[in-house]
Amino acid sequence: MPSGIVFVLAAAMLWGTTGTAAAMAPGVGPLAIGGAAMGIGGLLQAAAASRVMFTHRGALRAQWRTVMVSAGAVAVFPLAFYSSMRLAGVAVGTVVSIGSAPPAAAVIERIVDHRSLSLGWALGTTVGVSGVLALTLAHPGPATATATAHPVLGIALGLLAGFTYALYSWGAVRVMRAGLPSRPVMGAVFGLGGILLLPVLVLTGAPIIDSGSNLAVVAYLAIVPMFLGYVLFGRGLATVAASTATTVSLLEPAVAALIAVTVLGEHLPPIGWLGLGLLFASLFITATKTRPTTTSHHGHQPTGAPDLALSVTANADV
Repeated sequence: MPSGIVFVLAAAMLWGTTGTAAAMAPGVGPLAIGGAAMGIGGLLQAAAASRVMFTHRGALRAQWRTVMVSAGAVAVFPLAFYSSMRLAGVAVGTVVSIGSAPPAAAVIERIVDHRSLSLGWALGTTVGVSGVLALTLAHPGPATATATAHPVLGIALGLLAGFTYALYSWGAVRVMRAGLPSRPVMGAVFGLGGILLLPVLVLTGAPIIDSGSNLAVVAYLAIVPMFLGYVLFGRGLATVAASTATTVSLLEPAVAALIAVTVLGEHLPPIGWLGLGLLFASLFITATKTRPTTTSHHGHQPTGAPDLALSVTANADV
């Protein structure tokens, strides 16, 4: 299994803990949770990578358009994702947001980078999205008063969340492919995204400091799944395409379901176990169909399936 897949799998496992953690702070709104977790986590990434960002500042400036597009997507994603769940319900918001990301990444790569879509990627994505759908149907989550108030808008925001997740993944890969290591790229993208989220945090984050437990939950979300998780995700993006990474990260809902069963004692019906099986089958298909490629001495990536690696492994983090 390529090392990039392992890094993305590790990130998805950390992301899978976010639902259980957020449930421990019911008084904090979804926008505040998203803004704080992604915003603070992004600023931590920038702080940790500040030295290498300064070293590669010239190359980052040369790619500033792509960096800014990715940073904007980082800022929009958590707001769209949590709003989608609030308006359309947890089940619909989750399946639309997570399930739409791999196809969105492939479409972006196809249109912008002219990458053809491989049969292996299509099979793995189809099986994975089916698994997410089955798992969500098995565990829809509690209804809320506003869950069905604006379902169409909620679905639209879920599609926006999936698209922005794919977009910032693609943008980070594109900058790395230009010859930059993952640390300065992820530091710049998520640091700028964190700055863009600060106004949201200021406007909605008052409940976070109302209790020590709320503060502890937000600190965990910012440091572990967001900071550490996206550090690992960046390492993965250095060697796999965005479409592959978004497909592999479908492991996230599987981890969330297993935590709910083992930690919270929730019951998972047969369709849920089927969904888990489909997700793990998708990961197996995607991992076995992904292989590293080499770039030419001119630095150009040969056109190929989206599950082929973008080989920038020579640019090790410094």
